Amino acid sequence: MAAIGKIRSWGPILITILAIALFGFIAETAFEMIGKKKQMDGLTAGIVDGQKVDIHEFNQLVEEYQQILKLQGQADLNEDGLNNLRDFIWNNYVRNKAIEKEAEELGLTVTDEEFKQVLTEGTHPSLRQAPLIREFVNPQTGLFDYTQVNTAREYLKQAAEQAPTIEERQQAAEQSQLLEQCWPIAERLLRQQLLMDKYQALLVGCVSTNPVSAKAAFDGSNVESKVLLASLPYATVNDNDIQVSDADLKAKYNETKSAYKTYEETRDVKYVAFQVLPSQADRDRLMETMQEATASFRQDSLTASEVVRAAQSQVPFFGLPVTRSAMPYDIAARVDSMAAGQVVGPFETASDNTYNVVKLLSKVQAPDSVEYRTISLMGVNPAVSEKTADSVYQALKAGAVFDSIAKKYGQTGAKQWITSANYQSMQNVDMDNRQFIGSLFNLSQGEIKNLKLSQGNIILQVTDRRAMVTKYDVAIVKRTINFSSDTHTQAYNQFSQFVAESKNVDGLAEKAAEYGYTVLDRQLTAADHTIAGLHRSNEAIRWIFSKADEGELSEVMRCGNDDYLLVVGLQKVNPEGYADINSKTEELKQMVIRDKKFATLAEKFNGVTSIDAAKAAGAQVDTVDLITFAAPASIRSLGTTEPALSGAVAATEKGQFSKAPVKGQQAAYMFQVLDRQAREGAQYDEQTQEDMLRQQAIRQVMSLANQDLLRAVKVEDLRYNFF
Repeated sequence: MAAIGKIRSWGPILITILAIALFGFIAETAFEMIGKKKQMDGLTAGIVDGQKVDIHEFNQLVEEYQQILKLQGQADLNEDGLNNLRDFIWNNYVRNKAIEKEAEELGLTVTDEEFKQVLTEGTHPSLRQAPLIREFVNPQTGLFDYTQVNTAREYLKQAAEQAPTIEERQQAAEQSQLLEQCWPIAERLLRQQLLMDKYQALLVGCVSTNPVSAKAAFDGSNVESKVLLASLPYATVNDNDIQVSDADLKAKYNETKSAYKTYEETRDVKYVAFQVLPSQADRDRLMETMQEATASFRQDSLTASEVVRAAQSQVPFFGLPVTRSAMPYDIAARVDSMAAGQVVGPFETASDNTYNVVKLLSKVQAPDSVEYRTISLMGVNPAVSEKTADSVYQALKAGAVFDSIAKKYGQTGAKQWITSANYQSMQNVDMDNRQFIGSLFNLSQGEIKNLKLSQGNIILQVTDRRAMVTKYDVAIVKRTINFSSDTHTQAYNQFSQFVAESKNVDGLAEKAAEYGYTVLDRQLTAADHTIAGLHRSNEAIRWIFSKADEGELSEVMRCGNDDYLLVVGLQKVNPEGYADINSKTEELKQMVIRDKKFATLAEKFNGVTSIDAAKAAGAQVDTVDLITFAAPASIRSLGTTEPALSGAVAATEKGQFSKAPVKGQQAAYMFQVLDRQAREGAQYDEQTQEDMLRQQAIRQVMSLANQDLLRAVKVEDLRYNFF
């Protein structure tokens, strides 16, 4: 009993211990959940209609489309191309989510039966636009043919097993695998497009026209007026004579507020991008190298290959005659006027920022394409190969049949073509290739040669030669004029000092003037990839949208090809909605000044009922013709167009004088309509005009509907955290 009593006395302590343990367990679980949530948030590429888009999911969509492009034979994308593709995929993803949401509410679906019918009939317009699927549309009939898909599948499978070479079999196998991977993706994209088509068809059904609207639209485009125009330009009133109050600005802001509404957050930034350029010392050092190369070329103290290699030329020595198309454009522009053995340079090419020296070794007339056949006699023992090759060569010279001898050595002896472009595109040309190609283009038609190479012999016969062209054997030393590490370090230190002294956005402009830098302004959205197109400035975008506070400056960033130094300052965050009046002060001020100038000038037109009276009021008078309702009137004497004038003229009868002054962009106007008639050759066809009007209305409805759809789906683009 005493023991039980003692245990009972420990009750409060045990409860406390259990509570602490339970709290620790709950806290640990909570921390794990918070950590996982942060990790998941850190992998979010964006949020669409409340749903997070995982970066892996987004990258998978991009990769899928890249695979389709690869299957269609398109080359790998560069950085700009990849960014454009990501934007395309993102916009499509958002659009499809918006359409799916709207379609669900409307009860629109694309059933499996409908989808199969579209593929079977092959007539739906979207088939000719769908990625990959459009590759199987018959160009003669314009119809999609599913049998072509199966034919392609079988062809690739057979080629993967039966193609002549291992390389061709591997390529066919890769293409076959790609087709199987990409086809379901293409079908998914087509299904999404078909749902979009259904939604758009529903909208199209809501568009109608009528004969009255058609006739009004035709007259608006084809009935032309000629007027005597009296103008009082705003420039005749001094801006300093116009007083603009805060109340004026506020009233104009309220009047035009709808124009200042934005549907995504933007950020105003100031930045300085300074390009590091080579110093004179850098240029002088490189020029010494170019002069040494020039001297070596002229003295023939080294071979052309040795000179090019010693000067570290960006253009390797090819060692074979090539056409002008294989040379850098600045070199190609000079070789025609050069003689064999001549050296030109050093000279600077500003467009690619290089110093250059070129020596023309020889200039020859050679075929652009050659047909040939070979018998390869390679072996472990070069002496045996050489002896065999000599026997084959003598037999062929004596009249033996080429194909028969080739088959004796397990080869076909088939003829094949090589062009200048084929060998000029080779990255590395070793001695064997140089000897082989040189022989091909030097042999006469029908001539046979026993060619000894490092691994054996090749019997070579040229069977045809076509398109004689001029070719040049040239040695080129081309070097980019780069800055040295010392020059970059000096520029970096100075730029860093400028940033440190600027401290914040406000101090940027003041210090920039002192250091000779230029401060630029930019308004950015989360969808921007770079600062004003500056290569590799995506890190600055990430800093602006994920880390920066208003007024803060970034650290110094390296951009471009490490030749730009960048500092960015976040000036203001502009949330979605109406722009703050203070950010539009200057724009509003100009509109208020124009309004007040018009009011001042309109008073001069008080009581004016004729052109003569307008002249007496100080107006300049011009004859203006070809004015239609559908297009802004062009006032050549003022160098401007005036939409308001077009409407006012159309509302005034022929022979009449305008009842009130018209407020234009550049002047106050009054006018008299001298003549009005239909444009010569214009013929009204009611059905044609209604069809055209309907198409215009459809495009407008589609555009507005798409905008509304996208705005209804709340989108947060966070891709800047990854790209």
